[in-house]
Amino acid sequence: MLNKYARAFFTKVFTPVAKLFLKLGISPDVVTIIGTLGVCFGALAFYPRHEFLVGTLVITAFVFSDTIDGVMARMSGRSSVWGAYLDSTLDRVGDAAIFGALVIYYAGDQGHNMVLAGLALACLILGSVVSYAKARAEGLGMTANVGIAERADRLVAVLVTTGLCGWFLSPWETWIMGIVLGLLALASFITVLQRMLTVRKQALGKAL
Repeated sequence: MLNKYARAFFTKVFTPVAKLFLKLGISPDVVTIIGTLGVCFGALAFYPRHEFLVGTLVITAFVFSDTIDGVMARMSGRSSVWGAYLDSTLDRVGDAAIFGALVIYYAGDQGHNMVLAGLALACLILGSVVSYAKARAEGLGMTANVGIAERADRLVAVLVTTGLCGWFLSPWETWIMGIVLGLLALASFITVLQRMLTVRKQALGKAL
């Protein structure tokens, strides 16, 4: 949903930034790498210490590099298979850092909540499978562009919830994080099934 309706908006917003970076001689790949490092730092440096608001603000400051690098590549005419591969691969690294940092916090002595740690781990694993299901389908010459929980939806949900819990919803953090992480895990699982069924239908159609 967010991929469909928000991408065009943020492309317009960050076009001036992309133009500036290109004038400074910065390549799209550099923006991709720095953005991923920033996301990982924001998650792994702050979430395990329960500094949810600060961590979310740092992550948000870097997460839009995923849009900026794409705009830069198109404007400079340097869109390439390598750039797409790098961007997609590092997206998985950033996502894993966010959910992995939550696992570290809730599995540790400070968070001490194995249920939330398990739900965060489920989100991490299933989110990776969601991405793999699409990539593998494309590698086999098919498509799997379906699902109720794409990357942007999952990312916005976890960042907004974590940030608010670190700001003024901390008294209800256990319940709120439990509900949101549980729903994200369920939505990711459903998305995996949707993509598997879509690929199965295409595969059986080719076999006929």
